[in-house]
Amino acid sequence: MKDECLICGALLTYLDKDVPVKCAICGREESSKTLCEKGHYVCDACHTAGADAIIGLCLGETSTDPIAIVRKLMDMDSCHMHGPEHHIMVGSALLTAYKNAGSDIDLEKSLLEMQSRGSKVPGGACGFWGACGAGVSAGMFISIATGSTPLKNREWALSNAMTSAALAAIAAHGGPRCCKRNSYTAILAAVAFAKEHLGVEMQPSAVKCTHSHLNNQCIEARCPFR
Repeated sequence: MKDECLICGALLTYLDKDVPVKCAICGREESSKTLCEKGHYVCDACHTAGADAIIGLCLGETSTDPIAIVRKLMDMDSCHMHGPEHHIMVGSALLTAYKNAGSDIDLEKSLLEMQSRGSKVPGGACGFWGACGAGVSAGMFISIATGSTPLKNREWALSNAMTSAALAAIAAHGGPRCCKRNSYTAILAAVAFAKEHLGVEMQPSAVKCTHSHLNNQCIEARCPFR
């Protein structure tokens, strides 16, 4: 996990413009700003292969602790140190803990929707879009939990406010990105938000990072979870 290219272990490089690429695993041809130092590219679909297991794990959970749940998801073989799989896992952990804390959502339906939405947020969105996928995933959690659509009133407002709160908390730590740090930060912001605005109280455990030695760009003392 410390080495970033899934093919050769080399560090990733980020270009200033899209270039034609071919996935080294499935052969998909597309364009991207991301290659490893040796020229390998892995598409988001291959990077998140195995993410279907998220739903099965979450459906078997009884915990109201989204931090504990996301840690289990991070321990799955399909989860890497960084990657777009976190865009699905954050919202999934929150929906599961939210359901177990007493909400009346249909969890299986909600998790399927979370997988559909989260998988559409590409890797690198934090740097290229200015919107970390973990923060967006927290907004998706509120959107799914409240049944928001572009035409709703309070639900629409809450969904956007949640994403804003999560992104502000993530940005406060500075960069470079860490998908683990950003996931924890987004989840904690969502726990506070759900308690205040939806009246559902999840029970997050304290976060102590166990991944810093795997992160080539760890911000070390600036990280709140070291």
